[in-house]
Amino acid sequence: MNANPVPGKKPAAAKVALPYWLAEFALIRTAVLALVAALTISLTGVLLSEWKKQEASEHLEQSQRTRDAAYSRYAQVDTEKRDIRNFQQRYVDLRRRGLIGDERRLEWLDAIRQTQEQLKLAPLSYEIEPQQPVQLDAPLDLGEFQLRGSRMHLHMELLHELDLFNFLQNLRDNNFLAVQDCAIKRLGVVAGAPGAATLGADCTLNWITLNTAPKAPALAAAAPAKGKL
Repeated sequence: MNANPVPGKKPAAAKVALPYWLAEFALIRTAVLALVAALTISLTGVLLSEWKKQEASEHLEQSQRTRDAAYSRYAQVDTEKRDIRNFQQRYVDLRRRGLIGDERRLEWLDAIRQTQEQLKLAPLSYEIEPQQPVQLDAPLDLGEFQLRGSRMHLHMELLHELDLFNFLQNLRDNNFLAVQDCAIKRLGVVAGAPGAATLGADCTLNWITLNTAPKAPALAAAAPAKGKL
């Protein structure tokens, strides 16, 4: 009796059962891939739409700012046109009367001479200082213009106080000036002297002009002027 076992087939290995859904995935693989592709395309489309929306919103804000700036400029131009229309005649009148522009020393002296002759006043003497900017107590927005004053020291001899008041009033009628101060003193005149002046007046006047701000050397170039009328 042969003790060796008869060779035969090995027993088959036990098979592992796969989940049913994995076993059947092949049936839905195409649909899953299509779903993934659709989700990817949809997400890309949403992100692109948001980016375009943000870009459109920024463009809209820029357009609105441009529109607002253009409207502001238009409103400013319209306001300036209205101001020019309303104040042009007033500006021309002020320029004609000597407020706007350079100082007019010759015209001021001529006005003094005419008033002196009209009121039949005694000869007077004057001194005009160089023109200087006027310092105001309260700030005043004059744009590119600057308010300037030409200070004049005036010595007069008068018959009575009314001559001084009439003299200053006549000058104010067609000129822009401010009386800074006036000092009147009685003169030692011999009693009974016909036509003799009895009072002496020393006044400081400021002739006012309005003009664009000059360069510093140009403003300081004018020298004091003295004379008699």
